[in-house]
Amino acid sequence: MGTGFCRHRLLVASLLVALLASGNSPAAQRSRTSGSSSSPITVVIDAGHGGHDRGGIPGQRIAEKDMTLDVAQRLRNVLAASGYRVVMTRDSDVFVSLPGRVAIANSYRNAVFVCIHFNATKRMGAGGIETYFYSRDSLSLASAVHYYVVGGAPSANRGVRRRGFYVLRKTNVPAVLVECGFLTNPTEGAYAQTASYRQKLAEEIAAGVRGRNSVTGALSTTRVATSETVPLQPYIDQTKVASSEHRKSKRSHKKSARKKKSSSKPAGSEARSSSRDREG
Repeated sequence: MGTGFCRHRLLVASLLVALLASGNSPAAQRSRTSGSSSSPITVVIDAGHGGHDRGGIPGQRIAEKDMTLDVAQRLRNVLAASGYRVVMTRDSDVFVSLPGRVAIANSYRNAVFVCIHFNATKRMGAGGIETYFYSRDSLSLASAVHYYVVGGAPSANRGVRRRGFYVLRKTNVPAVLVECGFLTNPTEGAYAQTASYRQKLAEEIAAGVRGRNSVTGALSTTRVATSETVPLQPYIDQTKVASSEHRKSKRSHKKSARKKKSSSKPAGSEARSSSRDREG
């Protein structure tokens, strides 16, 4: 009986070795499944502004810091329910420095960074959704997030833009900054103040995170609900535009200085309005 038992054990062991070698074991199948899946990964969610930094422009009625935090918390809940590990740079009305936000993102290797903002300008008619990225490996994430947010929001498509914001330039993981509409636009500001719209934004951003690995090179302006792929979005490279504008500004400054020297009028300064960069 002892000899037969030993033979049985040897047979089972040899079968197990053969199964593992063929890659058809349950453990190997689970490994392949988890390896091919885009989740779970860590998603670092950054709610823009906070604490003494209200966001927006002077005199703005709706506090941007409150809107970004609410959307960020809703996004956390949606992603956590989908099995993602979620890290918040802030989960309350506190101020976190830009280097602090970047440090949190860079402390996770297998992660993506999603920064949430709302836009503002003195021109009340300005509106729409825009998504920013900087590094090349962030383009697919930006394309997917923008595709879903624009498809789910009743706002204009202001496009995907490449720009060197601090929180995008300094992160070592794929990173995007989403401008979820203009709080200074009466219609979009009213939308942002409704819980259902903020929930919708969170769900669409989450869809973009989930779909970041499904981005293809085919460009499309239409959204197909049944499609398993996300079209790569065209983008505006504002890193080059900014340097071009800077050179133009320097030339006009020199020209202005020459005019002042030849003028008999007393020197004076004129206020210039410029858009404030979103640095996080």
